Amino acid sequence: MRYAAVAALLQPLALPLALGACDRAPSTTTPAPTIAARKEPQVVGPERLVLAFGDSLYAGYGLDRGQSLPDAVQARLRAGGVNATVVNAGVSGDTSAAGRQRLAFTLDNQARKPDLVLLGLGGNDVLRQISPAETRANMTAMLDELKRRDIPVMLTGMKAPPNLGVDYVARFDSIWPDLARTYHGTLYPFILDGVIGDPALMQGDRVHPNAAGVAKIADRVAPLVKERLAD
Repeated sequence: MRYAAVAALLQPLALPLALGACDRAPSTTTPAPTIAARKEPQVVGPERLVLAFGDSLYAGYGLDRGQSLPDAVQARLRAGGVNATVVNAGVSGDTSAAGRQRLAFTLDNQARKPDLVLLGLGGNDVLRQISPAETRANMTAMLDELKRRDIPVMLTGMKAPPNLGVDYVARFDSIWPDLARTYHGTLYPFILDGVIGDPALMQGDRVHPNAAGVAKIADRVAPLVKERLAD
């Protein structure tokens, strides 16, 4: 895993169109152009509702509409035959504390109880160097709320860069595997794995993935979501 880009931030903290000539004599009438209908993927079974609850990495910061991680995961689930709707409840700038404050309200305002919650917070805690103990307490409170409502969870984890010190990194990075074990949650250990530090996959701020980066994350996350929904 490559964290150098995050560490650096923390230190101050079409396909070409081919045109060809036709050899046949021109017709006196011009046929109307036809557009092939987009074939929707075949999905089966009842609709599965997934709530993606997180920060800017879920919200789609800096991306065009429809390019967020929840959008990309939904597209892959449906392409794989899963009748899933992924609701984007990401809020840019949210810390774990902010997520804790709005989780119950967000759940109460869904059309129905989600079949799965994707929980992805912690990145802004690192950027602000919030105590890992505080982050752990907030994440625990959110998982307690989901457990109380009998909602399965999948965690997309975060990791601290080495320049925050061995102690901070150890206490922070252990939060997600510890909580996944305690609450029987599915874990994707580091949401930016394979993306952070690659200029081709990151936006200019070196913090948020671009559309290609999101696609790579979704390729890895969607199979885990599909597997969890099948449980």
